[in-house]
Amino acid sequence: MPIYRGKQVESMRAACALARDILLESAAQIRPGITTGEVDSFAADLIHKNNCKSAFLGYKQRNGPAFPGNVCISVNDEIVHGIGGPRVIQPGDIIKLDVGIIKDGWVGDNALTVPVGDVGHEVEKLLSATEESLHIAISFAREGVMLGDLCASVEKHVRTKGFTVVREFVGHGVGKNLHESPQIPNYRPETDRPKLRKGMILAIEPMVNMGSAGIKMLDDDWTVVTADGKQSAHFEHTVLITDGEPEILTWRERTMMAGSTA
Repeated sequence: MPIYRGKQVESMRAACALARDILLESAAQIRPGITTGEVDSFAADLIHKNNCKSAFLGYKQRNGPAFPGNVCISVNDEIVHGIGGPRVIQPGDIIKLDVGIIKDGWVGDNALTVPVGDVGHEVEKLLSATEESLHIAISFAREGVMLGDLCASVEKHVRTKGFTVVREFVGHGVGKNLHESPQIPNYRPETDRPKLRKGMILAIEPMVNMGSAGIKMLDDDWTVVTADGKQSAHFEHTVLITDGEPEILTWRERTMMAGSTA
């Protein structure tokens, strides 16, 4: 699996910092009355102005259709891969915004969940537990740690809060390509390997459901929703394994809800 060094790492730092900036600027547009398509168009303009490309637009998975959006915008029970369109964002919605860009041939990938106004205590608890599980997983992103221990930490945390992890969609290595090895599930996989090594770059992305772990695919062959119609949260960072502390290449301040899961 890819190991990145020197100028390659510098290029990833630049791509990830830009992906972070576009994510945060686009997330700031989310409010009642705006459509998900307008948020997608705003992000597309930022991507164009910064002389980079969307890592998602036109992406094909297996024999399915190409992804038609510039970013992924998933609302409420939509888990991931939502497509911007005419849907109007309402008070009480939670919006998962996932931004991936390609800058000078390198990929930056990150996501967060935005609450729109008052979403209620249980949904706040869901968002906090998901974001906390991401940072717990990142704390395992150290040279010599088994990947399986990192993965298991996500489910272990969210289960204590009464939530479930999505099993069909996982995090991944990232660098020259959007999806590289290794796969990074949010539960302990069949094997704990590989052992993490300096220079590995991981997109760690807990996807956590309020209800059951079951999912359904919508007719667009992209949007993934919860089987029981309950809300889902998604947070993601791109992280570099170093010889010391993990380096969050898409670093941003945590949301104000962090730590409010009591």
